[in-house]
Amino acid sequence: MLPTTSVSSRSQGNGVLSPRDAARHTAGAKRYKYLRRLFHFRQMDFEFALWQMLYLFTSPQRVYRNFHYRKQTKDQWARDDPAFLVLLSIWLCVSTVGFGFVLDMGFFETIKLLLWVVFIDCVGVGLLIATLMWFISNKYLVKQQNRDYDVEWGYAFDVHLNAFYPLLVILHFIQLFFINYVIISDSFIGYFVGNTLWLIAIGYYIYVTFLGYSALPFLKNTAVLLYPFAFLIMLYLISLACGWNFTKMLCSFYKYRVK
Repeated sequence: MLPTTSVSSRSQGNGVLSPRDAARHTAGAKRYKYLRRLFHFRQMDFEFALWQMLYLFTSPQRVYRNFHYRKQTKDQWARDDPAFLVLLSIWLCVSTVGFGFVLDMGFFETIKLLLWVVFIDCVGVGLLIATLMWFISNKYLVKQQNRDYDVEWGYAFDVHLNAFYPLLVILHFIQLFFINYVIISDSFIGYFVGNTLWLIAIGYYIYVTFLGYSALPFLKNTAVLLYPFAFLIMLYLISLACGWNFTKMLCSFYKYRVK
């Protein structure tokens, strides 16, 4: 789960990790430790995970400053505590059930919707985006092409989860209060409100993703990750001009998928 394999503070005199330390810092060892803690709820810091979720909305920079602190104290950037993942999963289930209720879906339809949102929208799309960002950052953004400085795939997926949480709350929670009474109407106000929520949600995703990679000191030109904002705003303006209601289209798509 480390974004970089450089561990100078625990190296031997010749700059090479001892066999014991090297084994502890492999991706497999980190992954095993992380997954093992999923079954020990008492060891998870849910209070700190809630703090992170709050600040991902109000001040995401503070969340990534904490990542710097973790790097200094535990020699890793990514989370070693699965509490954030557990809370995100709970949010995903609750918000999807609410979404199914608002769309007047039955029990089995809601279950199908939940499976779709978890394995396609969150995990499937997340795997695709994390892999793409992992490739781009290592190929074009690393300051010097060196094995000691590379973005690992696990960190890229961790950044995706950080960015996905605000998007989830905006589109699967806040938006629920406006769907039936405002958004799915054929009026300008309907698609203006709905498309604006989409603009804010995806904008948050782009910005939090940018912060995640700009937090790594061995990357350069991370500002290019903000360029999709231009396309996003252009698409938003076109949608308003054409009366294209993103939320109404999404609701129709979900209803079709769960039939």
